[in-house]
Amino acid sequence: MPELDHVPSTFDPCVIPLGAAAPMLDFEPHLLTTMNRLSKPGSRYYSIADYHEKYKSGQLTPLQVARTILSLVNKPGSYDDAWADSHGMDHLVLEAAKASTERYAAGKPLGVMDGVPIGIKDDTDVKGYINHIGMKYNASAPCFTPKTESAWPVRMLQEAGAVIIGKNCMHELGSDTNGLNVAQGTPTNHCNNDYYPGGSSSGGGSAVSAGVVPLCIGTDAGGSIRLPASFGGVYGLKPSHHRTMRMASTMCVTGPIAASASDLTIAYRLMSQPNPACPTQGKFGLSIPPQPSSKRVMGIYRDWWNAADAPVKKLCDQAVAYFSEMHGYEVVDISIPHLCQAQLAHSIICSVEMAEAARRRASDWLSLCAPTNNLIMPVAANTSAADLIKFNALRTVVMQHLAFLFQKHPGLLIVTPTTPLTGWPRSAGDQAYGLSDLGITTRNMSYIFLANMTGTPSVTVPIGYTEPEQGKGKLPVSLLATGEWGSEEQLLAWARQAEEYLHDAYEDGRRRPETWADVLTLAKEGDVNA
Repeated sequence: MPELDHVPSTFDPCVIPLGAAAPMLDFEPHLLTTMNRLSKPGSRYYSIADYHEKYKSGQLTPLQVARTILSLVNKPGSYDDAWADSHGMDHLVLEAAKASTERYAAGKPLGVMDGVPIGIKDDTDVKGYINHIGMKYNASAPCFTPKTESAWPVRMLQEAGAVIIGKNCMHELGSDTNGLNVAQGTPTNHCNNDYYPGGSSSGGGSAVSAGVVPLCIGTDAGGSIRLPASFGGVYGLKPSHHRTMRMASTMCVTGPIAASASDLTIAYRLMSQPNPACPTQGKFGLSIPPQPSSKRVMGIYRDWWNAADAPVKKLCDQAVAYFSEMHGYEVVDISIPHLCQAQLAHSIICSVEMAEAARRRASDWLSLCAPTNNLIMPVAANTSAADLIKFNALRTVVMQHLAFLFQKHPGLLIVTPTTPLTGWPRSAGDQAYGLSDLGITTRNMSYIFLANMTGTPSVTVPIGYTEPEQGKGKLPVSLLATGEWGSEEQLLAWARQAEEYLHDAYEDGRRRPETWADVLTLAKEGDVNA
């Protein structure tokens, strides 16, 4: 591309919004309200506030809930496949739940998150747990040793009292977006088990969709939070680059997957508290919610939008009309240059960074990988430095164009479907050796890559359901919004409006899988039976 010959390369898309230095916004009352208001029969997901209310009232304890969930995830069936081997670490779960139970008994809970069960993706550090990163376990390899400290956003949730149930399975190395894993097993898509759960935070999306936990923490270098959230009919936030922690990646961030928009907000605020020891993450100013008088603008690139499958496009069109009519959003046409080339650049940069991260884990790292990554990763590792320079020059161009759009349209959210696909069907035999279908992978990432390439925040919200081509159970369809650097609170406010649309305006309302686990009732019944 001769257009890039004199463009400087941007090797890290971190943009640090400056502002107030307060550690965290307070939780407004609407975030702490149970989901009864939005619930119809068969649609109710338990929220963080539901758990908190049960604990405060004495109806349940965190220890009862933790024991119930462990019984679900340790028993072979439809819930265990979302969780990686804990190697005997269940005692850490029970210790955290017992400490939380004691705080409630003393009338001194740490806050709304105290005692709430959560999951953490298998590539994110949790003290006492092993990171497999979706790879085949080898007890003799030094990389498979328990971590001595939790990653900053995990630590913030632990200090707020969250009870970590365990590590969630993921696509091996995070190298694809379907969630298939030969070594760990593939998590169930509880909306329709004949489809993949989405990846790479596949276990987290599966566990939240099934109701086993209300919140999981994932990572996202190419939609790996937002795609499994979309395939599972739940909510996912990819924060601004380095917003929750600095990672050794120019694409990857850590963020939440949640059953509700309010829970997504609570998790984000806790996770994004500034780390005084980090000269990058610790410098971010607070993301501030928009004022009622703030401009509301949704930008749509029509040629890009129209590439979605017809059922996806139809449902997304209906949701955009609702935002315009009921919430006063102005809908403007926009364009973004070089999208095909930018997506190619994104894919190769991601693959190179994954290969290098895997190489650092073990000298014989390819022996721990399934056949697909034995093909993909060595190819990625042979990318030339000259190509990387060009890819990152293209990153500069796209970032500058987004900055132009955000200046031209104050309050702009770039809106697309989350994925153009109506799900990713499973095929017989995939589990034996894995699969790599670049055509489907590229389509699946058509919209989500933009936020990773540019470091901008992005949120996915379910807005309807469509009929499947195979199996039983309707497939969720989601809408994606990408905002200006530091606009997480604007995106979360938009997500709560989308949640109202799904519950109150969408003709069928919110659905939950037939295999949804009623954890709070099971915990109460278990106590009675005991």
